[in-house]
Amino acid sequence: MRLKDLLLAPVHVASVATGDASFRNNPVLASPALNRRGLHVGRVRLAARISDRRRRSLTHLVSSEHREMFAEQGFVKVENALPPEAFAALSTEVLTTRFAAREMKQGNTVTRFITLTPEQLRPLPALAGFVRGQLFQGLMRYVASKNADPLFTLHAVLTDPEKGRPDPQTKFHSDTFHSTAKGWLFLKDVALEDGPFSYIPGSHIVTPERLEWEHEQSLTAGQHRNGHHAHGAFRASQDDIRQMGYGEVARFVVKANTFVVADTHGFHARALSTRPSTRIAIYGSLRRNPFNPLPGMDVFDLPGIRGRRAQLQDIAWAAAARLSGTKETQPLVGNVLIGDPARRRG
Repeated sequence: MRLKDLLLAPVHVASVATGDASFRNNPVLASPALNRRGLHVGRVRLAARISDRRRRSLTHLVSSEHREMFAEQGFVKVENALPPEAFAALSTEVLTTRFAAREMKQGNTVTRFITLTPEQLRPLPALAGFVRGQLFQGLMRYVASKNADPLFTLHAVLTDPEKGRPDPQTKFHSDTFHSTAKGWLFLKDVALEDGPFSYIPGSHIVTPERLEWEHEQSLTAGQHRNGHHAHGAFRASQDDIRQMGYGEVARFVVKANTFVVADTHGFHARALSTRPSTRIAIYGSLRRNPFNPLPGMDVFDLPGIRGRRAQLQDIAWAAAARLSGTKETQPLVGNVLIGDPARRRG
């Protein structure tokens, strides 16, 4: 054992009771001996039970129709999510305002994130109304099984299949070992050629076949050549997915004003783009400690902090990069319109 791992052993052990998923960084989670005895599978099982229990206390946040859709599919799709006038006003605010943006490049895709603070939302009432509204807040909290303040940003996926290696997010994967929520209100139509969000219906359900697959991955994940997989976002082949007994892929070819929220413990990916494309959305994310049995009591819902999750995350990531002497994975690229061409080249 390396000296660093020995000194950090108490931290590594304690993190077993958190959402820590990285096999690469945590030798306890990566231990084949412990995982052969059921460490990883035990975490998956326990997290699923706690998540289901929390979610049962949050049924008041969503309609029965949406609860049934989520239980069966692992996602909720809402067409015509906003009244036409409200959606037109929101689209105008988002598409015509310049914002400070961050960009992340992965293969031939640049993902643009625009952090929204309470101060930035004040002159944007339609946008503020959506991210603070019952539809966004209720579905994000219910799917994540946590009555907590979701992170929200403006989000653009800019892909050119002729430039660079394939986007690694086009491989089906699970974000982590427990339920989390990601959501998109699409501001433009998304065609099949644009590489739509894709999901394996029902793959949020922890079946015996899924547990067996998770067990097999846990024995070698720490040494896996795919960095995402090694950090706990397990990649799955189409054969893997079939052997787990899940259904055929659902591709979200949608009209503008469609809101999709998915449990990204289920297998999902971006479909391959076959043409240069730009997907624009209001994006939400909610992920908390899976072993906390309490559905609420979230520090990020406190006055003065509420609505600043993305801002605080940006600050933390920038500080971590400075301390480690590394480059930020999502650096600032200046003020842009959300649909502008990508500024980041490498």
